[in-house]
Amino acid sequence: MYKVNLHILIIAIAAIFSGSVTAQSYYPNGKQWVEKAEQLKPELTETVVKPVGLVEMVENENAFQGWEAKKVATIDSLYASSFRQVKSVVVDFGDHYTGYFSMDLQTIWGTSDAPVRFKLTFGEVPAEIATPFDPYPGDLSRAWLQDEVVTVMHVPSTVKLERRISGRYMKIALLGASQYFDFKISELKFTAVSSVDKKPADLPESVLKEIRQIDRIGLKTLKECMQTVYEDGPKRDRRLWGGDMYLESLANIYSFENHQLTQRCLYLLAGLTDDDGYVLGTVFESPEPHPQAGQRLMDYSFLYNVTLKDYLAATNDYETAKELWPVAKRQLDIIDNYVDEDGLVDYERANKEWWLFFDWKDGLNKNAAIQGLMIFTLQNTYELAQMLGKEDEIKSVPDQIKKMRKAALKNLYNKKKGLFECGEGNQISYASQIWMILGGVLSEKQSQQALTAVMNHKEALYPGGPYMYSYFIQALINSNMNEQAKSSLVEYWGGMVDKGADTFWEVYDPSNDFLSPYHFFPINSYCHAWSCTPVYFIRKYPEIFQR
Repeated sequence: MYKVNLHILIIAIAAIFSGSVTAQSYYPNGKQWVEKAEQLKPELTETVVKPVGLVEMVENENAFQGWEAKKVATIDSLYASSFRQVKSVVVDFGDHYTGYFSMDLQTIWGTSDAPVRFKLTFGEVPAEIATPFDPYPGDLSRAWLQDEVVTVMHVPSTVKLERRISGRYMKIALLGASQYFDFKISELKFTAVSSVDKKPADLPESVLKEIRQIDRIGLKTLKECMQTVYEDGPKRDRRLWGGDMYLESLANIYSFENHQLTQRCLYLLAGLTDDDGYVLGTVFESPEPHPQAGQRLMDYSFLYNVTLKDYLAATNDYETAKELWPVAKRQLDIIDNYVDEDGLVDYERANKEWWLFFDWKDGLNKNAAIQGLMIFTLQNTYELAQMLGKEDEIKSVPDQIKKMRKAALKNLYNKKKGLFECGEGNQISYASQIWMILGGVLSEKQSQQALTAVMNHKEALYPGGPYMYSYFIQALINSNMNEQAKSSLVEYWGGMVDKGADTFWEVYDPSNDFLSPYHFFPINSYCHAWSCTPVYFIRKYPEIFQR
């Protein structure tokens, strides 16, 4: 009884907090911003997709996660067969899609005098179909896994799943049907949805085949995640996260150019801040727009400012940028609250009072990273202010940047090693070097030395996934290490291509196919927004990636 009452109390408190944020905003225009975001909600384009055939999942130790899909029959063979005899089948739609599934059931003989029951399981990768979901060992909700038990009361009929699905493969298993009739399945189809309504220009044929493949899959990844907001993953989470939005919006600028979606997301996050006016890490659209209560994620709050600046540069939409300027300006107060007079961030307090994400990497000390990101945020916000003629409102920022860079070099930089260190044991990580370089703390020569040194350091903590790896590529470009940027992009994202990726993944470690932050790899998102960034790099820097 105690546990039940406590659970109810927690829900009630969360509802009160969430409701108060939605009802009254820190900003006078907060409610209007949410309403404006709703007016900007895009109409989704629909594409009907038919299966390309039937497959079976075959164990293969050389395949990604130990399973591969082997074609065994045409889809017509299924349509011509009694499903009471088939009992179980895996359907291949030929590529990754996000949308809605339906199928028809038709009587072969007799009368359906009892319900027909199926279990439908959808997967983005073969191992997701082949791996038993139960007993479920993961940390996230079991309900994210895409399996459904469907009971059909009458045959013939059309079965439509209300739940939106994301994947390529579908397993249909018969759980029960009357022995006094027989039936078959027909008209399997997937209605794919996306807010993308244009096709970007193809890369020239002269571009390396590997680069063109990576670009194509990156575009597919981005398209699947561009729904009525920039989703982080269309299978799991399915909501707007600020950090994912930043990277998606960059790729969108150089591909689909759906700037209205960026505008909508900026307004949503601005209208759903916390009581202090700070941008929360994530917000939901349904049943009505609302934030995830208490989700204070410092790095994502800062990236809101950078996204707004890049949106303005891409669109010249000064009206939106001026209206949302107070939000960007307010995020700088976070820096003032955590940086001392000497320019050094109070990491212990910041890490205690906020979620500092940066990367899925166990044991990562984020002291240097947050110092660098704060400087990066100050730089970009000041550039935004200059574009808007608002630099007098934050005139102390240039001096603040100088002070924080000086503090970083004094307290976190090992001159002998040419590397930033932080935490117990003077931890050396890619994240520390990356964010100090993006924050402009080092000269070009020093940046090159730091990146070379960290890549050659056997104990350095390397990026845990595509999110941090994206910033690594940018740091290489900023350091004029263009050949290394190109080879690193091809090696990393090309590794996913070689392992059969239809879309790029949330988590990828070339040495561990089963890595999962949630302790169960099928719950990973295998179409994930922050993995789409090769589109941005390849198309923004053709002199590097298209030569």
